[in-house]
Formats: sequence, structure tokens, C-alpha cells
Amino acid sequence: MWLNLKFLSWLVLVVGAIHCQAYVHHTFVVKETPYTRLCSTKNILTVNGQFPGPALHVHQGDTIFVDVHNQGNFNITIHWHGVKQPRNPWSDGPEYITQCPIQPGGKFRQKIIFSTEVGTLWWHAHSEWWRATVHGAIIIHPKKGTKYPFPLPHAEVPIIFGEWWKQEILAVYNEAIFTGGAPNVSDAYTINGQPGALYPCSKPDTFKLKVDHGKTYLLRLINSAVMDILFFAIAKHNVTVVGTDGSYTKPLDSSYVTISPGQTIDVLLKANQKSDHYYMAARAYSAAPGVAYDNTTTTAILEYNGNYTPSSSPSLPNLPYFNNTNASVSFTSSLRSLADKNHPVSVPINITKRLFFVISVNTFPCPNNSCAGPNGTRLATSVNNISFVNPYIDILQAYYGHINGVFGTNFPDFPPYLFNFTAEDLPLYLETPRHGTKVKILKFNTTVELVFQGTTLVGGNDHPMHLHGYSFYVVGMGLGNFDKDKDPLRYNLVDPPFMNTIAVPLDGWTAIRFRADNPGVWFMHCHFDRHMTWGMDMAFVVKNGKGRKQHILPPPPDMPPC
Repeated sequence: MWLNLKFLSWLVLVVGAIHCQAYVHHTFVVKETPYTRLCSTKNILTVNGQFPGPALHVHQGDTIFVDVHNQGNFNITIHWHGVKQPRNPWSDGPEYITQCPIQPGGKFRQKIIFSTEVGTLWWHAHSEWWRATVHGAIIIHPKKGTKYPFPLPHAEVPIIFGEWWKQEILAVYNEAIFTGGAPNVSDAYTINGQPGALYPCSKPDTFKLKVDHGKTYLLRLINSAVMDILFFAIAKHNVTVVGTDGSYTKPLDSSYVTISPGQTIDVLLKANQKSDHYYMAARAYSAAPGVAYDNTTTTAILEYNGNYTPSSSPSLPNLPYFNNTNASVSFTSSLRSLADKNHPVSVPINITKRLFFVISVNTFPCPNNSCAGPNGTRLATSVNNISFVNPYIDILQAYYGHINGVFGTNFPDFPPYLFNFTAEDLPLYLETPRHGTKVKILKFNTTVELVFQGTTLVGGNDHPMHLHGYSFYVVGMGLGNFDKDKDPLRYNLVDPPFMNTIAVPLDGWTAIRFRADNPGVWFMHCHFDRHMTWGMDMAFVVKNGKGRKQHILPPPPDMPPC
């Protein structure tokens, strides 16, 4: 009898071990930390005291837990940008969309479920503009036993672009909100937290990438800049794009890269030039008329190992001009999914829901023309003429708990006004949107085509649009007004890039497709933080499917209170 009991106990342990999965746990402590840049020191919000924050290393298909402890003095949330989080919107992170913020002294254990993503993604704060300093890389290695679809690089290096203000970022945010005008532009761009040699007090700390001649390096580019699309290049070197937004691409050789805020791009760098020091550099692409931008250039140094005498001054790369829309669009529209037998594409062909979203910069009138926007107005943005307003509790909680009065469900499929969206002179009445907190309801497995159309209202702008919970196929892009009869004939339905963030070009359009097979509440917004704050946001609610595995997971027990 004793032997039988012992055997049964052993069997229970074995079966339990088979059904239990060992998850990796990380701890993120959000706190203020003093950092010195541009000749002065200030406290910035960091994770674990690091700027940029710690990189997370996982394999494709892993699940991890991150315990976020808020030891700062401000509300905070953390978003895992580009991670689809199947059936698990609870840990997605956007403030007042899927959770209320983690209050000072609070904590939240976030479950991060990786699925199809492979390559580079990133995490960042998703409340106010704290992502200026609260961000870091997510490195997703191929599944164990599988390989990259390109030669194994000698080393892999995250290259994170950012922005630095001498002001406190909260002061920049508050001033913009109070005055209704555009925020102060940054004082510097950064590469891996350092402005580089062209800025005061910055040369000694310039980031250096040391390479061996003849070897190949995988650079994982991440644009965490708050306000600007960037051009990036390396003097006298080309790069080969092999991935973007956690998905492989066909190899694309290029002398420069255009990277939008929120976007990640993986490139191979061959160290095949004369042994020397070369600048890696990034500066803004900003073609919108009348929009102020940081016109400085951040640099890092590509330094060949070996015994030689370097040039007295490293070479600077030839970057496209700041307003070169053709260079920006040409690069992005050249990206293609890998689309081979091991990495097939699944572009939705039979579309069951067509959406046309007009995205605009707008204005609201102010009493006595007292605001700092054009002609005394308050700057705003909108999607289909609705300028988003955060609710008092998060939309996911309201949806899951059947709480009425938090959001409307009648987000329009098309704009209320049809006009020449890219005309030079448009009537002033078109500039004023409506406030609203509205979502678009999608049935599970709906196949969606969504066309983003930019406008010239209040001067127009590029708009890097990001969809949470999904990647999407970018099937078309163009300048001017979308032509529903002609432009779809030129769609790429064979190997379009699979992305989570895509720039809608200035005075142009972009078409995406995706299958709504991830139930939950999923935010969509412009990744220029000023545009997101001003209202260029909305949310999709994807309903549960039929089976249990097509239902939203239950909420964790420690959701932050509202």
C-alpha cells in the first residue's frame, strides 16, 4: 500500500510538471533618476535606473511576466509595443483604454504573451509623454531549433533613437495642454541615450559601435522619438533591411533608412570599408508646412577594430533633406514580406468590412482667441472628425463588465464630410471636429480593409499610425486622394510588409488589411505623442468567437484601480 501511495504521489508530480510551464519573471521599478545631458542634470523617469531601459530577451512563442512597481511620483502604464497579446488585452498597457494607470506606490504584474512575432519590438510608457525616457528593446529570438532566414551575424546591437528636452518632459506636456499650442521641440535627438559629438558636452559619451573588418552585424533599430520620423544612415556604408515590426522582410539594400516613431527595423551592416571611424547619424524628416521640429543631428560612431590611425574627423553620411517626402515614401513603399515557404503571408482577400478613416489636424475655438494655436485656437486632431477623449475608467473594464455610459459604439466607417482632402484651401468649418469616446465593434474573424486618408487641414502632416493587438499588411500607399476605383488595382496582395506601425504620408493615403481574430479592446492612434494627446485615437472592440479559445482571458486579480 505504501509503495502504491508513493507511486501515485510521484505520478501526480510528473503530470503536474507536464502541465505546468515555467515562466520567466522580470521586475521593472519605475523611479526618478538623475541624468546629465547637454551640460545640465535633471531627474528623469526610468525603469531600473536605466536610460534607455533594460532590454527583454525572449524566444518566439514565449510567455513572460513583468512586475511593474511604480516608485515614482506620477501615474504610469507600460505597453509592449507590437506584441499581439492573444486574448490578453489586460496587459497591453494604454492608459484608460485597457487599464487605469499604476498609481505611485502601486504595482501590476503584466503577462506578456508572444506568438508570431520574431525580430525586434520594444516596450514603453503609455501615459502622458513619459515614454520620452521610459522605454527599451524587446529582442525576440527565433524559436529554439530554428534559424534566421539570413546568415548568422557576428553580433546583434540595439540602436534606439530618442529625444531629449532640457525641460522636464512633464513641463513640456503641461505647457502644450495649457496653452493649446504646439509643444516645444526637443533640444537633441539621441542614439542609445546619447546625443553625440555634434552637441555641447556630449562628445566623450557618444555611443560607439566597434566592429571587425569583414564581419556582419545585425542592428536592431527602434524609433522611440516622441515627435518625429527620422532618417538614419551610416557614412560610406549601405545596410540591408531584413525585418520590420517583428516580422521578416525580403532583403532590401539601401543607403538610408526612414523610421517612424513606434517602428522597428532590423538591418544587416557589413563592415566592408577601409578601417576607420565613421559617423552613424539620424535627423528629422519633417515636411509639414509651418510645423516646428528639432533640426539637429544625433550621431554615434562606427569604429573598426585594429591597428591604424583614424581620420581626424569621422565622415558624416549623406542623409535625405528634412522635407524629402519622396525619400521617405520611397523607402517605406519598397519593403516586402519575406513570403517564403517557412514564412508565408496570409493577406485577407475576401474583405467583409471596409473602413475609410480620414485623419486630420484640427482646431477648436478658444474664448477671445486666447489659445496658442493658429489664430488663437486650440490645436486638436481627429479620426473621421471625432477627437478622442479619455474616459474616466478604462474601456476594457467597461466593456468586460457591461458598464454603460463609458464609450459609444457608433464610430463611423466613413467620414461625415467628403471633400477634396488634399486641396490647398479648405473651408474653415472643416477644421472643427467633435469630441467623443467611441469604438468600432468588429465581429470575430472579420476581414478588414482600412484606408487612412491624410488631409491638408491646418497644414497637414505625416501620421505614423499604430494598431495595438495586431500586425497588418500594408497593401497600398500613395500621395494625394485615395481613388477607390483605381488605387486598389495597384495593391500588393502577394508580399506586402507585415507591420504594426505605418506612416501615412503627408497629403497622402495608406491602405492596410488584417483579420480581426484577437478578441479584446485594442487602441489605434498616431504615434506622434502630440497628435495622440490631441485626439487622433480610437479603439476597436473585437468580439469573442464561438469556442473558449476565441474568448478574452479573464482579468488578472491585481488590475490597477481607477
